[in-house]
Amino acid sequence: MLTLSIILQAVASAGLAKLGAGLGAGIAAIGAGMGIGRIGDSAVAAIARQPEAVGDIRSNMIVAAALIEGVAFFAIVVCLLILFV
Repeated sequence: MLTLSIILQAVASAGLAKLGAGLGAGIAAIGAGMGIGRIGDSAVAAIARQPEAVGDIRSNMIVAAALIEGVAFFAIVVCLLILFV
């Protein structure tokens, strides 16, 4: 943990770190949006093929979307740490 804070302090002092953190947060948000969109598209297509499996498809879709949002949230937190530490 101490090594991470030392690395973050060294990187945060550079001007390009702020630009990189902003770009990284934007890319993480765009990637999460695209991923959740693809999940929704695939779920709708699967429900259209097998309407009797709506419950299973919906629950799997929600779990996958939650995992994608968790990864995106983690990436944005790392970018904010670079900005403010």
